[in-house]
Amino acid sequence: MSQLEQKLINYAKYHRDRRNIATHFAGIPLIVVALGIMLYIPVLQFNTVMLTPALVVVLLCSGYYLRLDFRLGALMSLLFALVYAAAKQLYIGWPDDKSWFYLLGVLLFVVGWVLQFIGHYFEGKKPAFVDDLIGLIIGPLFVVVEVLFMFGLMKELEQKIISVAGEYRKG
Repeated sequence: MSQLEQKLINYAKYHRDRRNIATHFAGIPLIVVALGIMLYIPVLQFNTVMLTPALVVVLLCSGYYLRLDFRLGALMSLLFALVYAAAKQLYIGWPDDKSWFYLLGVLLFVVGWVLQFIGHYFEGKKPAFVDDLIGLIIGPLFVVVEVLFMFGLMKELEQKIISVAGEYRKG
């Protein structure tokens, strides 16, 4: 079993209720976007490249995903790059007082986590990151993989996950 399969199976064990997965489809992207905003703090500029904590997180996460699986890692890197580019454009277009920019990030972060906890109420289980902090980085990958499954892609991976984590519950 590959490391990718192990990580996704472990995460999936906490996410078998379809209502929980549905809340993750909104909550996790909100959290990712929120982090892109909250961590878009310009530190240094090299020509047109702005060094921010958000850029560091995107690069580290992308490297991790690429190590797990090149194709999924490339997709995740693209999605994270889009979030980073959106945060950058929002930051550039924001008025001089950036406090509302960062407050928007905090608001999205809170809403995202509220959705997560509502989903785990339906699931009847605590979030995966409570037992293993790596769940915080696997969450976005899990959502993308679940979307791919919905489109009929990666059926072999889906069957491996279901065979160990269990069938989906309708709730």
